[in-house]
Amino acid sequence: MTDTSTLTPQKRLDFSQVLALFLRPRSLFERIAAEGQPAWTTPMLILSVTALLVVLVGGYFNARAAQMGTAALPPDFQYWTPEMQQDFFSAQQAMSGPTFVYVIPLVGSLFSLWAGWLALGGLMHLASTLLGGRGTMSGALHVAAWASLPFALRDILRVVFMLITQRSIASPGLSGFVAEAGFLAQLLSHVDVFLVWQMLLLMIGFFLVDTLSQGKAILGVLIVVGLVLLAWSGLGALVSSLGATAVQRPFF
Repeated sequence: MTDTSTLTPQKRLDFSQVLALFLRPRSLFERIAAEGQPAWTTPMLILSVTALLVVLVGGYFNARAAQMGTAALPPDFQYWTPEMQQDFFSAQQAMSGPTFVYVIPLVGSLFSLWAGWLALGGLMHLASTLLGGRGTMSGALHVAAWASLPFALRDILRVVFMLITQRSIASPGLSGFVAEAGFLAQLLSHVDVFLVWQMLLLMIGFFLVDTLSQGKAILGVLIVVGLVLLAWSGLGALVSSLGATAVQRPFF
C-alpha cells in the first residue's frame, strides 16, 4: 500500500515539477500513479504560452515579409499565369492584417493544442484499457499533458531561431526534405527529436501509471501516436489543398 502521508496536497499549478520532468521523469509519473499528481494544468498552461509566442513572433515576420514582397512563394509559382500570380500577391496583401496574421493562427493553434491533448489522452486510455491497463482517464490526461512538455522547449527554440534569422520557419521538422506540399510534407513537419522525446515519456508514463508491461506500453504509444499523426497530417493536407490557412500548432 502506498504511504500517502508523505505526499503533498495536489496543486493546480506546480511549476516545481517542470524541471523534475526533464531530469527525473520516472519520479514525476510515480507521483501521478500514487495520487493523480501533478495536475495537467501546469504543462498545458506552459504549452499555451509558448504557442502564443510562436504565433506572435512568426506572425510578425510573416507580415513583414508580405509587406516587403519577400514572402515564400508556392510550388510551381513560376508556371502560373500572370493573372494568377497577381491574385496571389493581392491575397497576400489582404491577409497581412492582424486578424489573419495573429487572431486566426492563435485560435487555431490553441484549439489544436487542447483538442490534440484530449484526443491523445483519450486514445491512450482506450489503448491502455484494451491492452489490460488499470489506469483512469484522468491519469491518461495527466500523462499526455506532462509528456508533451518537451514541445514547449521546441517552441522556445523556434522563437529564438526566428529572432536570430529575422524570418519565420517555412519547413518545420523534416518537411524540408520534401519538395512539394502535401500529405508527406505535413507528416514530416511533425517529426523531430521532440516527438521522439514525447513518445519516450508517454511510454514511461503509461508503464508506471497504468501498470502496463514495457512491451504493451511501447506498443500502445506507437499505435496511438501513429494514428494521431496520420489523422492530423491528412487534415493539414486537406486544409492546405483547399487554400485555407494551414493548422499552425498541432499537439505534435
